Amino acid sequence: MMKSTLSTLAVVAAFSTPAFAGSHSHSQDIVDIAAGNETFSTLVAAVTAAGLVDTLKGDGPFTVFAPTDDAFAALPEGTVEALLDDIPTLTAILTYHVIPGAVMSGDLTDGMMAETVNGQSVTIGVGDMVTVDGATVIQADIAASNGVIHVIDSVIMPE
Repeated sequence: MMKSTLSTLAVVAAFSTPAFAGSHSHSQDIVDIAAGNETFSTLVAAVTAAGLVDTLKGDGPFTVFAPTDDAFAALPEGTVEALLDDIPTLTAILTYHVIPGAVMSGDLTDGMMAETVNGQSVTIGVGDMVTVDGATVIQADIAASNGVIHVIDSVIMPE
C-alpha cells in the first residue's frame, strides 16, 4: 500500500527506554500499558477508533508491534486522519501489527515469517538490530498480562 513511502527513523533508544521503565507490570494488559504511556497516544486512538480495544484486552496471548507517536508522525501528511475515516483499512493495518501468541525477542530468528492477525505475514530480521518488515524494534519484551509488546519506530503496512 504505502510501504514505499514509509521512512525508517533513527534508532532513538536501546532496549531499555527510560520512558517505559517501571511503567508496566504483568497485571496490566496490552491496552492498559499502551494507554498509560504518552508515547502511544496515536496508537491508542487508532485502536479505539477501529473498535479493537476489547479484543486487545482479551485473554490473548498477543504479540503487538507497537508504533510510537513519532512513527505515526513520520507517515505522509494526512495519512493518520484519512485512516481514522477509513475504519476497514485502519483495522487491516492495526491487525497487521499483531501476532497470535506471546513471541518474546529470544524466540525470533533472522528471516522468520510470522502470520499476523490480519492473515498476512511479517518478516523478522535479526542482526545488529531486530526489525519487523523493516521497522526497527526500539524496545522489546514489555510483558503484559495477555501478551507482549515490542516497540517499533515505524508503522508497517500490509500489501
